[in-house]
Amino acid sequence: MFDPVQLRTFLTVAQTLSFTQAAHRLGLRQSTVSQHVRKLEEAAGRQLFTRDTHGVELTEDGEAMLGFARTILDANERATAWFAGTRLRGRLRFGTSEDFVLTRLPEILEGFRRDHPEVDLELTVELSGTLHEQLAEGRLDLMLGKRASGEGPGRLVWRDRLVWIAGERLRIEPDRPVPLIVYPPPSITRARALDVLERAGRPWHIVCTSSSLSGVRAAALAGLGVVAHAQGLLLPGLRRLPAKAGLPELGEVDFVLLHGQRPATGGEPAAALARAILAAGDRLHRPM
Repeated sequence: MFDPVQLRTFLTVAQTLSFTQAAHRLGLRQSTVSQHVRKLEEAAGRQLFTRDTHGVELTEDGEAMLGFARTILDANERATAWFAGTRLRGRLRFGTSEDFVLTRLPEILEGFRRDHPEVDLELTVELSGTLHEQLAEGRLDLMLGKRASGEGPGRLVWRDRLVWIAGERLRIEPDRPVPLIVYPPPSITRARALDVLERAGRPWHIVCTSSSLSGVRAAALAGLGVVAHAQGLLLPGLRRLPAKAGLPELGEVDFVLLHGQRPATGGEPAAALARAILAAGDRLHRPM
């Protein structure tokens, strides 16, 4: 019998690959997180993580436990809701950035709709900057999107590195302006790309502006220019530019969940979807 509390702690460590970050996300002491993992390993009779000075990694048995843990917790939550006689109802306005179209988010939303059929889910797909504005205006109850790493509110789902990506044949000439493919303002990746190039003293020019992910990808595949994009969400057919291309580092970006600030927005449906997304956080940055 596996303890649901220990399983939730295990999933959080697996998502963050850090006992410290897992403790912060769960609101626990690091020693408590370590204790939960140790007891789960004792119950399984297998080592689930390898730990050294470089970090934390899942073992083969740990990878197997991921699927079991999700299944057990999902069944436990459905059973609790059924016998408690509490069925979620209401309207939930959820916004997400288009990056997640190619991830497992559609599966998570499908599962949420199946488990909570009486919730009226309204989905908005927009740039992260636009979603932040809509949330502040009270037009969304919950959003999943980007923020500058370590800045501002939001519950961290995962942290990723921004990289330069392009089509296979594109070559960057050091004596010519960098050709940029960007989203329109208030895009977070656009702002970061322009900022690092300006600070590095690299000339640039915008060759394509598109508000859609498919438009950005099409322009990059055509060899028009480079795109600043999350490393964990690389677009099919595009490659990360090597360091020898000479472009400045873009730094990190956080993918976060944010709730509406007004008391009446979303309520328990928003909290339930947030829990589902956090529980599946490690799958969200794995392409379908």
